[in-house]
Amino acid sequence: MKGKDPITVAFEHNLWANLRILEACRDLTDEQLSTGLLGTYGTIVDTLRHIVRAERSYFTRISTGEAFVAAEDEAPLSFPEMMALARQTGEGLVALATKVEGEDSVVVDWEGTPREVPKSVILTQALDHGTDHRSQIKTILTQLGIEPPDLQSWQFFDEVDQAG
Repeated sequence: MKGKDPITVAFEHNLWANLRILEACRDLTDEQLSTGLLGTYGTIVDTLRHIVRAERSYFTRISTGEAFVAAEDEAPLSFPEMMALARQTGEGLVALATKVEGEDSVVVDWEGTPREVPKSVILTQALDHGTDHRSQIKTILTQLGIEPPDLQSWQFFDEVDQAG
């Protein structure tokens, strides 16, 4: 980790945290996965799917300039599918993050109006979005009496440092 670009580390942490929250929820019962709390996105499983789909959208927008459009009949993602997609898009964002230049932008449909948005804003949104929703899931887990995973950067550093 030492000597790595800070933006690379930030996106590696995001990938690691997404995989950890998915792993922590993978063996929950259907009843637990269907739990939500007022003030959160929704149920645990809906929030996990939302995190993964949104990250796919951010990655697609940055890499192609186009919006990702899911098929209308797309089935809900299973845990193995969520894990694979989180890994794929997370690794893609790690690779793209340091290649985005300040002047790089894409046109986004902004509430019905085309608007040029810097890719750096989309990258920032990817980090903020994941952090916010992972925190919501951790709150729901705590309310269920389940110890949530430690997703802090300190834990990430400790695991990566010990593995490397």
